[in-house]
Amino acid sequence: MLTGLPTIAADVLSPSLGAIYGVACDSVTSLFQAMLDRLESCILQIHDQKFGTLDLDAAMDNNASSYMEELQKCILHFRSEFLSRLLPSTNTTNTGAENICTRVLIFFIRHASLLRPLSESGKLRMARDMAELELAVGQSLFPVEQLGAPYRALRAFRPLIFLESSQLAASPLLQDLPPSIILHHLYTRGPDELQSPLQRNKLPPLQYSLWLDSQGEDQIWKGIKATLDDYASRVRARGDKEFSPVYPLMLQLGSSLTENTPASQKH
Repeated sequence: MLTGLPTIAADVLSPSLGAIYGVACDSVTSLFQAMLDRLESCILQIHDQKFGTLDLDAAMDNNASSYMEELQKCILHFRSEFLSRLLPSTNTTNTGAENICTRVLIFFIRHASLLRPLSESGKLRMARDMAELELAVGQSLFPVEQLGAPYRALRAFRPLIFLESSQLAASPLLQDLPPSIILHHLYTRGPDELQSPLQRNKLPPLQYSLWLDSQGEDQIWKGIKATLDDYASRVRARGDKEFSPVYPLMLQLGSSLTENTPASQKH
């Protein structure tokens, strides 16, 4: 910006221009945060949907769920009204868009894994929503294939929900998913008395999600392990000796997955 100006002029103008640039960056950052808050609000509506009903008509319907349609509209609005008017070459814009997409994918997978119950038709609907999300983010915000781990997690979660429980432990898909996502999803395969931490603590999804943001995989596993212990105690208390097949599977996966979790995810 100061190229071609005399040195003395550049020295005089540089601090002021730097301050202006800083204010502009702060404004863009605030804009991105407001947009992210709106997108997260759309995703939270997933808990108001009925993914547990056996609705064959809904399963065959090619339309996205209502919350996903709202999410797509917000993404398109952000793209047309704001992103397209910002300088695409600035680091702030590119980094901001990438951060939004990373968070949106992680946030979506998290809340998709918390859904319970999840019927076969619900799985089909969920897979369709994931495809719509990938398309909307990739076309309007940031190339999803460049997002790394969050993108791989989204692509892995889609086929994972269709696997039989007996296939899960040996599936290579586990390598691309955080342990907490896998374990939260497994609750939907268990009996009602196997309560998730969300149910056990009677928390709304948003509050539980905020807690997850502040915890590492080790701490999340401790919360999950507590619900497994509660379930086992109830089964033993009534004299039963057989547990749901998902119970030993969750114990096995929880122990092995958290042991193999990268240190950066443990705190």
